[in-house]
Amino acid sequence: MVTRCCNCPLRTRPLFVPMTDAEVEFMQKFKTGELDAGAGTTLMIEGSNSPQLYTALEGMGLRYKSLASGDRQVINFVLPGDFIGLQAGVMKEMQHSVEATTRMKLCVFDRKALWSLFRDHPERAYDLTWIAAMEEHFLGESLAILGHMSGIARVARAFVRLHDRAEALGLIEEAKMALPYRQQDMADALGMSLVHTNKTLKKLREDGVATWRAGFLNILDYRRLCEIAALEPDREPLVRPLL
Repeated sequence: MVTRCCNCPLRTRPLFVPMTDAEVEFMQKFKTGELDAGAGTTLMIEGSNSPQLYTALEGMGLRYKSLASGDRQVINFVLPGDFIGLQAGVMKEMQHSVEATTRMKLCVFDRKALWSLFRDHPERAYDLTWIAAMEEHFLGESLAILGHMSGIARVARAFVRLHDRAEALGLIEEAKMALPYRQQDMADALGMSLVHTNKTLKKLREDGVATWRAGFLNILDYRRLCEIAALEPDREPLVRPLL
C-alpha cells in the first residue's frame, strides 16, 4: 500500500524540519507513487535523463561514478530521507549513478512538476536549494578529509556521521545500526586502499571504539570515536528538510 504523505513515518523523526499542512498537501500532489527496488537495482544511471525523482523511504543505497578503468568510485551513501535525482531535474542528466544496496522503498515524483515547486511553493524550493547546498558542503568536507586526515580519522568521521544520521532516523538499537555496505565501498568513499581500511577497522575494534561486522556497525565508545574524528561529541544535531 502506498504511504500517504500525512502518514509518512520519516516526518516524525527529529532529523527533519516539521512540515506545515499546506506543504504536506503539496507533497502528496507532487508524489506520483512508490517504487520497490531490490538490492543491486540501479536507480539512476550516470549520463541518463530520468523522468523521475525519488526520496528514499526505506532501505540504503550508494552513489558512485564509473571510471574509465571499469571500476567505480563511491561518492556517498544513501539513507532514508535522501532526495535522489536532483541533478537530472536541474542539469538534464545525472553526473553519477545510484544503486540500491538493500531492498529499498522510494517515493516517486514527476520531474516535470519540479518547476511548479519553485513557482508555487518557494519555501519548498528553498528546502531543495538547502539540500543542494548541504551536498556541496559535505563534498567539500570529504575533499578536506582526503587531503588532511589520517586513515583512522577518516573512518571514524564516516562512522560518526552515519551513526548520527541513523540515530535521528530511529535506526539504532543498543548502539548498533545496520551498515550493509562492503569494506571496498567504504574504502572507495574515503580514498583508502582495502588493506588500509581493514587495518584501520581492526585498530578501532582492538581499542574498543567501534566494530563493523556482518553488516552491522556497533559504536562502543562514542566520545572516543568523536575525538578521533575531530568532532565535538556534544555538538548540535543537524536538522534538515524532507522532500
